[in-house]
Amino acid sequence: MPELAGTRPAPDLRVAIVVARFNDFVTDRLLRGARAGLAAAGVPDAQVTVLRVPGAFEVPVAARRAADTRRFDAVVCLGCLIKGATPHFEYIASACAHGIAEAASATGVPMTFGVLTTYSAEEALERAADGPANKGYEAALAAVEMATLLRQLDART
Repeated sequence: MPELAGTRPAPDLRVAIVVARFNDFVTDRLLRGARAGLAAAGVPDAQVTVLRVPGAFEVPVAARRAADTRRFDAVVCLGCLIKGATPHFEYIASACAHGIAEAASATGVPMTFGVLTTYSAEEALERAADGPANKGYEAALAAVEMATLLRQLDART
């Protein structure tokens, strides 16, 4: 029985990165991590488009629109939510996660969830530190893996 898996390098992939500006002291680090992850996977910088949106709530609609253009093989979604004293955090986190999942399912374009949901700025910064443990880096590699896996599946039909 055949076994398929995503591959690297992937020099022909076209990737969109949707990144929220809110909490940019964290999301800028996630973006750096995502760019580093894509570079490590062999995706040329010229084939990466960054879409900046106001906050995590806006990430799904931009990701969906990017996927609808059919110009991208994958979309990396980045944002940072830090829990406060009100239930706002839960509403935005849920809407963002569901919106990204729905957009990926509806378009068939893989989208990865690099949106941090943390209790403090310190936790967020830990997850956005330089190196392969950066959640943007991880989301980028997952996007490459999914895009190359789906290409293999499409080629088998």
